[in-house]
Amino acid sequence: MSKDHHWIAGINAVSAAIEHDAEHVREVLLEAGGKNPRLSAIEVEARRKDIDVRRVAQQALDGVAGGLRHQGAAARYAAVKTWDERELPALVEAAAGRALVLVLDGVQDPHNLGACLRSAAAAGVTAVVIPKDKAVQVNATVRKTSAGAADTVPVVRASNLARVLRELQKLGVWIYGLAADTDTSLYGLDLRGNVALVLGGEAEGLRRLTREHCDGLAAIPMPGGFESLNVSVATGVVLFEAVRQRQGS
Repeated sequence: MSKDHHWIAGINAVSAAIEHDAEHVREVLLEAGGKNPRLSAIEVEARRKDIDVRRVAQQALDGVAGGLRHQGAAARYAAVKTWDERELPALVEAAAGRALVLVLDGVQDPHNLGACLRSAAAAGVTAVVIPKDKAVQVNATVRKTSAGAADTVPVVRASNLARVLRELQKLGVWIYGLAADTDTSLYGLDLRGNVALVLGGEAEGLRRLTREHCDGLAAIPMPGGFESLNVSVATGVVLFEAVRQRQGS
């Protein structure tokens, strides 16, 4: 797993963390003598929520920000316990033939990711897989939207999503991608065994390489004639279809 904290930098990022996720902010560093009035507002709010605040030199902020533009503000933030992709096989094996993995291929909106994680936790998923690149990561907004799920569901960050899908197949996991351009209905799939459900991002849906690594594609029937659902809504639909089937088995 990852280390137990990381640094976030920038006035907006620090303000959002204090406002939405104060329980995970360990301390706030502010530039001594900084002129931006928002720095004082951050200090007042942080102290109101019993977060340690220190005024430090700009060089100290440069050091913890790691090259990011800090604007005179940084915060030590408790990291979500994300999992390395090499740990995924152990999670699947521990599920004893009933693994349910959610794969999100490039979700960009933190509110959508948070809602997906909330549904995943409610459905009892084995793990959620997200790409390390070109996708939103678990941040303060995701944590707030997930209502705590981001800290309870195993979130696996994949450096190569196609490789992870191949590894899942080797472990006996059937992989189904959600797509609109197929006549196969979600409700015709058998989702009772080892299954990974793959959903694409808000703009492009499933990427070509991701589609090619799926064992099958399925669509959510929409008799109302609408072409698509928000990714977080679609996630809830597919996960709880799996839950429905598994309760009957």
